[in-house]
Amino acid sequence: PMGSERMEMRKRQMSTAQETPGTAQAQHSTGNRGSNACCFCWCCCCSCSCLTVRNQDEERARRTSHELQAEGIPNCEESPAPTLEEVNAWAQSFDKLMLTPAGRNAFREFLRTEFSEENMLFWMACEELKQESNKSVIEEKARLIYEDYISILSPKEVSLDSRVREVINRNMLEPSQHTFDDAQLQIYTLMHRDSYPRFMNSAIYKDLLRSLSEKSIEA
Repeated sequence: PMGSERMEMRKRQMSTAQETPGTAQAQHSTGNRGSNACCFCWCCCCSCSCLTVRNQDEERARRTSHELQAEGIPNCEESPAPTLEEVNAWAQSFDKLMLTPAGRNAFREFLRTEFSEENMLFWMACEELKQESNKSVIEEKARLIYEDYISILSPKEVSLDSRVREVINRNMLEPSQHTFDDAQLQIYTLMHRDSYPRFMNSAIYKDLLRSLSEKSIEA
């Protein structure tokens, strides 16, 4: 299926990026020349105690967060911790999983491990678009969605067939809340058929279910 091929492509891209840490490492080292940094970690997760490095990491984290917001990528939804009953219900149907913020967050975490989080991000962006009524806001959000998830130049492009792409291109002449309805349905179906079964067998779901079951027994 399209989802599996896309996942393999993402894995290869990630593998290629990981094969050249020396370049990023050298760049980081050059940027910190004279700062007495005590490590050359190039990622944002360095737990180094060096104040200089820690301050740079914090600044990088703030900048990354700002850039993500500017790109229109939503953060994980706020939601109360799921109950055992809710988590059990996720196994009954994909619709029940997608109805709750906690379910979407857990599923999105799983999609991230498969390099296909853009499917959930696109679906969420479409849901947000449907809530808008201001014409200029709708046009702007539709443009951002197109650039982020439909354009073949975007690293977050979702897998859509040619028919749906043609519909979107026509709809973009006069964007509305429903410009991406066909595409949203296709991605929803893709997540349902391709990713949902694997999520139900994943460590993310099983660990959450086990944890809540143990707490229920202790109570």
